[in-house]
Amino acid sequence: MRSVIPLVLLGLGSMITALDFTLVYVALPEIGREVGFSARDLQWVVSAYAVPFGGFLLLGGRLADVVGRRRMFVVGMVLYGVASLLGGLAGTAGLLIGARALQGVGGAVLMPATLSLVVTLFEEGRARNRAMTVWAVCGASGMSVGALLGGVLTGAFGWEAVFFVNVPLVGVAVVAAFGVLAPDGVRASAGRSGGFDLPGALAGTAGVTGLVFAISRGAESGWGSAGVLVPLVVAVGLLVAFVVIEARSRSPLMPLRLLANRHTSAAAGAILVYGMTLQCVPYFLALHFQDVLGYDALQSGLAFLGPTLGITLGNLAGERLIPLLGLRGTLLLSVVVGVAGTGVLGLSLSVDGTYLGLLAGAVCFGVGSGLSFTTMFILASTGVAAHEQGVVSGLSSTVLQAGSGVGLAVLVAVADRGGSGGLTGEALRVATVEGLRGAFFVAAGIAVVGVVAAVAIPRRVPVSR
Repeated sequence: MRSVIPLVLLGLGSMITALDFTLVYVALPEIGREVGFSARDLQWVVSAYAVPFGGFLLLGGRLADVVGRRRMFVVGMVLYGVASLLGGLAGTAGLLIGARALQGVGGAVLMPATLSLVVTLFEEGRARNRAMTVWAVCGASGMSVGALLGGVLTGAFGWEAVFFVNVPLVGVAVVAAFGVLAPDGVRASAGRSGGFDLPGALAGTAGVTGLVFAISRGAESGWGSAGVLVPLVVAVGLLVAFVVIEARSRSPLMPLRLLANRHTSAAAGAILVYGMTLQCVPYFLALHFQDVLGYDALQSGLAFLGPTLGITLGNLAGERLIPLLGLRGTLLLSVVVGVAGTGVLGLSLSVDGTYLGLLAGAVCFGVGSGLSFTTMFILASTGVAAHEQGVVSGLSSTVLQAGSGVGLAVLVAVADRGGSGGLTGEALRVATVEGLRGAFFVAAGIAVVGVVAAVAIPRRVPVSR
């Protein structure tokens, strides 16, 4: 029972970070109209969060191990809350992008602290699988609540409310953290004794941030432009320096030997593919709901209940399937279901279509997505020492966000490849459907690569104890 109450709080942390996805997705069209984003620039409301989030996750994970997981949980919550307040107050595109970037830093500190706390509170095996399922279900429920809440808040109070709603939730979580999470004195001692790799932290954080930034700009500015090539070359140079530093450091930010763990390395591959594909699907669903089907914010929120219900079902199914099929078999199944659902979604898109026509594909996509998410993060933590769970959580989350940045940039370019400049009315809706269908098909095709990562998983993985 003593572990249940902290798990509820950590589930709230998962829910708060998940809320942001559907809250903002539902509000995107109104943000574009009122703040002045073009259709192509609108992706930066998402990317401005993803770039620093992806760049700072390794650092956030290591800080959780060294400074203390409760401390970093609180710091992440505070940063997230302050950024949300600034986002709601932002009146220009520049200020909103800045607030989203700060929100990304807060999320990068919060997510690995939350995930590593869940992992270290429960022993590897059945207890951890169940705790990870609760954590994932809370995230899925956050997406469902966010879809509904985003529609209600945007319709009643405007897009600003989707940022303000985070503030009281963060306040509750910060106060509760001091009451239900164990102090960090003993918990962080192993990390403190090893010191902190500042050169590695600077090189790794700047390198990953630059890489995600360059990839995110690729679709907008052109892959051969100076605005993409210069940060890309700098980022690659910094990442090479990061590897050299980590190989020589006595207390590396990300010990390279962790990648020798086949569970962690296979999970990283699967998470990368997932981020590039299934993670991006809700963005394009939101565009279809509002730009093609003509839904308002509230209707879009209700429409997201189908896929998020599927995600929750997938999360819950994972706990039961892993003991039966193993992590390898469960991940293979999740890829097949997710690819099938995404493909069916692409086939179901139509200018004169209905929500019911999309529902089967949306739910199937959700089941595969939820099943993948739970399985991948359980796999990543398997066989890793407790004092290094923070950095593994940061690594897993970094790969997810980097994949999302790559995937969103590529899929936005696919969706916009035919161009819609000058089109209006029915012609614009037809062009939008064709672009979105292409994005779904490309996502499904890339997701098949996840099978390779699943096959790399050792056949014998401990799933219960």
